[in-house]
Amino acid sequence: MDIYNFAKDLIVEAGQFIEKRMLESFHVDSKSNPDDLVTDVDRETEQFLSQRISEQYPTHRIIGEEGQGHDVHDNKGVLWIIDPIDGTLNFVHQSENFAISIGIFIDGQPYCGLIYDCMKADLYHAKYKEGAFLNNVPLEKAKEVPLSRSLIAMNPKRFLNERIRTPFFSIMSKSRSVRSYGSAALEFTMLARGQISALLFFRLHPWDYAGGVILTNELGYKTSNVFGQDLPLFGTTSVIAGNPLIHQELLAYFENDKDLKSLHDETHNL
Repeated sequence: MDIYNFAKDLIVEAGQFIEKRMLESFHVDSKSNPDDLVTDVDRETEQFLSQRISEQYPTHRIIGEEGQGHDVHDNKGVLWIIDPIDGTLNFVHQSENFAISIGIFIDGQPYCGLIYDCMKADLYHAKYKEGAFLNNVPLEKAKEVPLSRSLIAMNPKRFLNERIRTPFFSIMSKSRSVRSYGSAALEFTMLARGQISALLFFRLHPWDYAGGVILTNELGYKTSNVFGQDLPLFGTTSVIAGNPLIHQELLAYFENDKDLKSLHDETHNL
């Protein structure tokens, strides 16, 4: 079995593991702030995935949100970037609207991306230059829709900082409307399905976007940070993803914003 098909089977198994584990009690902790939650299920799911990958492919390396591979700083060989539960707040409060996200890279180049919507049992997957799918159904290519006719996903709470809020507030006012779904991975799947035209974040980690970027790029969507630069495999960054037309529109809101550039450099240390 090749890596792609192994990963498809594995992510579904991990989703089934989560479903069973949800029936039992679990502990909830906070990490960087009281709203940044982590549970026993996050950690156990990451361990489940890591163990299975290591058994099948001992030379592969893994970076996971909950601590796996945080000492990895180069992209040599096969690298799995994993978020065991993207949308932990939703997992805790709603018992739905969360996903497992996996991006696999070989020597820094995209190989495949997978996002599993656990409670809907929907698997989004793409192998580089071979198209993108929802379960076994091909997804449609990106359609060029302008900001003025678009529903976009962003987290308004992030943009209350006075140093950065002006361009984000301008984008919100120019768009048709804004939504915040609480899971970057699921927002990438909504982009892939054409349910939103763009998503915009000021701070994400690679495990938040690795799978989604590969998925949506296969469909002709564009991804970058807010200054049009490629997204890194390590550290944190801002993220814009959208159809080619809206992607260019959004970049124009940030290109001359010196305050945002200064805070971006301070926050992400890129």
